[in-house]
Order: sequence, then structure tokens, then C-alpha cells
Amino acid sequence: MGEDISQYHERLLSTVRPIQNITGGFGGGNGQMSHLATTYAILLSLATVGGKEALDVIDRKAMWKWLGSLKQVDGSFQVSNGGEEDIRGAYIALVILSLLDLPLDLPKDSPAYSSSCTTFLSNLPEWVARCQTFEGGISAKPDVEAHGAYAFCALACLCLLDAPHVIIPKYLDVPRLISWLSARQYAPEGGFAGRTNKLVDGCYSHWVGGCWPLIEACLEGLLPSTSKMEPFETSEPSYSSLYSREGLIRYILCCCQDQSKRGGLRDKPSHLKRDFDKTSCWMQRSVGRLILMVQHASPKNDKSNEDLEASGIPAVRAFRSCSIYSEFRNTAA
Repeated sequence: MGEDISQYHERLLSTVRPIQNITGGFGGGNGQMSHLATTYAILLSLATVGGKEALDVIDRKAMWKWLGSLKQVDGSFQVSNGGEEDIRGAYIALVILSLLDLPLDLPKDSPAYSSSCTTFLSNLPEWVARCQTFEGGISAKPDVEAHGAYAFCALACLCLLDAPHVIIPKYLDVPRLISWLSARQYAPEGGFAGRTNKLVDGCYSHWVGGCWPLIEACLEGLLPSTSKMEPFETSEPSYSSLYSREGLIRYILCCCQDQSKRGGLRDKPSHLKRDFDKTSCWMQRSVGRLILMVQHASPKNDKSNEDLEASGIPAVRAFRSCSIYSEFRNTAA
């Protein structure tokens, strides 16, 4: 929204320093064990405020070893030591590995380390594929109910591993997934529900709505080469929209806005506003107005592509073009 957040820099650093554990990762508060969700939120917050001091807070070596302790032989990740294994953990672990440019080799003392599991990526896409249900949606782990938030985590996880048009059809039944996602947008509301037979909810504007650009990138494939990744603002896309952007935007603006003096955004009319719903609604409000352009990089002519492939996570190309990544890269241990 263009707000100056520099005033929060020192307060953020003083808050997160004591909740980083010496064994790696961040807890939710003082004395709490490290958890992937809180670590994810803190890393993104540090990246947002920026600066060398913020990035130096992170103990990268301890983070790498901690992530290794969460890796499971079947390809999944626990969200904390001894905690549940679900698709959130896989997605967040890949984001952290990408953001901090950590080695993809598993620490030798990782409980998952074996001849068939030597890297953080071992067996991961196969495990994600097992999370697709008979409905076509994606569940938190194999053999449970499909859920919109887990669908986003699964798609984003795969897209961090390779280009959407390559990896998504390889591991997921795309037609059935599209069918399930389409059924989550209701009329006349225009918003999304997270599960079958549930009401629309503003937060799924992000979780389910965020799946569509990834699906569209999968169907569209690589577009003609561009000098940089830019939003597609002036021309119509070469495909018809797979969901009603207009309907979703109307739901966010007409139904999710608190019309009282309190203001803010909420999950549905008559409910109180929540920061979580506010964030989710505005994230998808932006996605609804922009179309992702997928950059085509030539292995022969694009030097950055060689470095990218050496990283082992091809889809990091988009992130590595950002200034935030450069700051992390320059301060990496």
C-alpha cells in the first residue's frame, strides 16, 4: 500500500532476536520451540523491513540443520520437531531454502538421511502428488479432506521446484484440480469457499484465488522472452479467465469491507474485521488485477539461468530478480 514501514525496523529486530533458538528457526514467543509457520512469517518480515542488520539476525547454518531435522523419508516435512507433517511444511521449507539460498543437501545427521534421501527435494514432489484427493483438490497430507489453503501450498511448492507448465501436469491431475477449484467459487456471492459444502470466506480469496495464476501459468506455458518479468497490463491474455475475477473483486469490495466507522476487511458480512482476512483479501485484490508473465530464459545465452539451474530450484528465477533476494544473497554466510 506504499506505507513507510521504517519506523518498525528496530522494534521488529528487538522482538525476533530473543525468539530465535540456538538449534535453528524461530518460535512464536520467548521460550517457545521453533515452528515453520512463525519462522516463515519472521523471515518475510525481516525481508520486508530490509537492511543488513535485519538479515544478519538469521543464523543460516542453524536454520539449515533445523530444516534437516524436519525432513521426513517420504518427502514431507514436520512443521516442528515432533509436530504434524503436512503440505504447509513442505511449502514453507522450500520458501526458506530459496530465500536464504541454503544448501539443498541434507545434513548428514538428518533423521531422513539415507541412500534414497540425500537432499531436501528427495521424494518431495511424489509426496505432494499423493496429497491430491478423489475430488481433485489437495489435502494437508495423503488421505484426508481437500482444502483450498493446502491446494495453494501444494501448487506453490511444485512451482518452486520447476516451471509450472512442466511440473504441475507431471505430478497432479490438472483437469480434476481445475474442476475442484472452479466449484469453490459460488454465485451470486462471487467469493471462494475453502472446502466442499462450506460458505464463502474472504480469506480464501487468497488461498483459492492464488491457485489460479499458477494454474494459468501451467496451461499457458512459457511466453516469449522478455527482458524482465513484468505485469501484463495493456493487452488481453491469450486465454479466457478460468474464474470470475470481477465476481471475486466485487465480493471483496462489496461484502468484505466493513461499512461502519471501524473500516477494514472481514471474511463475510456481519462478522468483525480481522487482520488475517484483511491481508488475504488485499493480496488477492492485487492478483485479480494482474497477470503473471513467465520469463523464458535460454540456457545458452542467459548466464543467470546457469546459476539458477545450479541452485537446484529452477523457479527461483522470479525471486532472484528482486532486490530483496540480492540483500539476502550478499549477506549469506
